[in-house]
Amino acid sequence: MTIAHLRTAADAARAHAWCPYSQYPVGAALETDTGRVYVGCNVENASYPAGTCAERVALGAAIADGARRFVRIVITTAASAPTPPCGICRQALVEFAPALEIVAVTPEGRTARWSLADLLPAPFTPASLENA
Repeated sequence: MTIAHLRTAADAARAHAWCPYSQYPVGAALETDTGRVYVGCNVENASYPAGTCAERVALGAAIADGARRFVRIVITTAASAPTPPCGICRQALVEFAPALEIVAVTPEGRTARWSLADLLPAPFTPASLENA
């Protein structure tokens, strides 16, 4: 799957974002190791902690469909600078894809790339529970 295709999918999801409080729509397109793509948008709530980020919406859709291995996520926002996933999303994603490639794209096409390992260098993983 190309970055352009994933960006288009993320932008389409972003168009459906529910963000009346932040006015910060986000779209995400999560690609599996088989090339399947799952999308998500942020869904805010008047009770702020009940809101969900686009990355976790895409992850939830994928998990509900049986997908478990992911290679890339493309995130789009209306911001002028490419925006990486928040800490909670990083933690949710590392459970399934510690080597995930993360690509953030602005409306103008500015792009930034990270590995999830770079953004979350010391993750809490299932192996962490073995040390309890």
